[in-house]
Order: sequence, then C-alpha cells, then structure tokens
Amino acid sequence: MSKKVGLVGHCGPDSAYLQMAVRGIDKSVEVVSIDDEAELHRLLLAGVDLLLINRVLDFGFDDTEGVNVIAKLHSHDPKLKMMLVSNYPESQAAAVAAGALLGFGKRDLGSAKVKDMLREALSLAGAASEGQRPQKQP
Repeated sequence: MSKKVGLVGHCGPDSAYLQMAVRGIDKSVEVVSIDDEAELHRLLLAGVDLLLINRVLDFGFDDTEGVNVIAKLHSHDPKLKMMLVSNYPESQAAAVAAGALLGFGKRDLGSAKVKDMLREALSLAGAASEGQRPQKQP
C-alpha cells in the first residue's frame, strides 16, 4: 500500500522541491499539494500518512500560522503525523509542543538528515516504531 504525504500551504516552487525530496526516498509515495482548508479536510477524510505544514500559510486557510494548524489538528487526531517546514528553531520547538514530529527547514531539503526524518515519519525501511515522537520540552 502506497504512503500519502500532504504538502500544506506551500507555494508552487516549494511544493515541487518538497515533492522531489519526498519522492526521492520512495517513488511510490503519493504527494498531494493542499492549498486551502477544504482540500485539507478532504485529504484528512481520505487518509494521509504525513502532513508537511508550512510555517506561514499564504491564503485559503482559517489560520495562517502553521503551528496553530498543527495544534488544532492534533487536538482532533493525536495520532496524525505532522512536521513543520521551517528554518526557525523556535518554530520547530513550538510545533513539537503542539503535537508535531520534529520537522526541518527548506534549506536542509536533500540532506541525509531530512531523508532519514522523512523515512522515519513514514515508517519506511529502518524507521523507528510508529507513534514514537520526540519528547516535548517542559
């Protein structure tokens, strides 16, 4: 069964780069760009294995802060796997505190570290057990 990744709130060029990064670890992964709240709800109903959420959502969403979107989604489905795409450590910390897995910044795309993070989040070969999250900071 193929895995599905949703790219939430990313511009066209960033979506293309993220798609290349995800498909670079496994060509069978389906990658879907999500540009508004309605598309996000449809994807959640259909099922998704991982959401890669932009730090700032441009338009089409009820909330423009990626961390707030993570918190809202986590409160409805604590098992939903999400990662924030941001270069800012304070934003990553806030996302983890809100219920996300530790994410990464766009400048790190293509690195071995990000490939390993994506493999683990998607529970692909060599990944940690499902549901394992980094410890939240007090």
